[in-house]
Amino acid sequence: MYLGAQPDRLVTIPEIAAGHGISESHLMKVVHHLGRCGLIETVRGKGGGLRLASAPQDIVLGDVIRNTESDFTLVECFGTNATCRIQGACQLNTILREALNAMFLALDGYTLADLLMNPQGLIPASSYPETESQTTA
Repeated sequence: MYLGAQPDRLVTIPEIAAGHGISESHLMKVVHHLGRCGLIETVRGKGGGLRLASAPQDIVLGDVIRNTESDFTLVECFGTNATCRIQGACQLNTILREALNAMFLALDGYTLADLLMNPQGLIPASSYPETESQTTA
C-alpha cells in the first residue's frame, strides 16, 4: 500500500520502517521476498529505492497473500501427516477449508487499487521525505 500510494517516486526501506515503526532488517527480508515474487522492483545505488512492479489494478490481493504466507494449515488435520484421533468423524476441517476458500474468493475480487482510495492517508506523517525547509528549521 505504501508503494502504491506514492507511484511517482522511489521509496526507501528506512523511510517505510520509520513511518510504520518496524524493523529495517525485517522489512529488508519482506522486500526481498516481494521482489522475488515479482510484486515490487528495487533500484540500487544513489537515489535508488522501491516501486511496484505492476500497476495497482493488476495486483490481486489473493495473489499477494498466497505469495507472502507460506502456511494455510489452519488445523493439524490439514497437514499431510495428520494424526488427529477423531479425523474420520470430525467436520471441522471441512468447515475451515470452506472458510479458507471463501476468504480467497473474496480477496481475489480485490486489487491493490481498491486499497488506495485515500493514498495520502496510508502514509504515516513521520515517513514523508524531509524537504529542505524541514531540515533547516
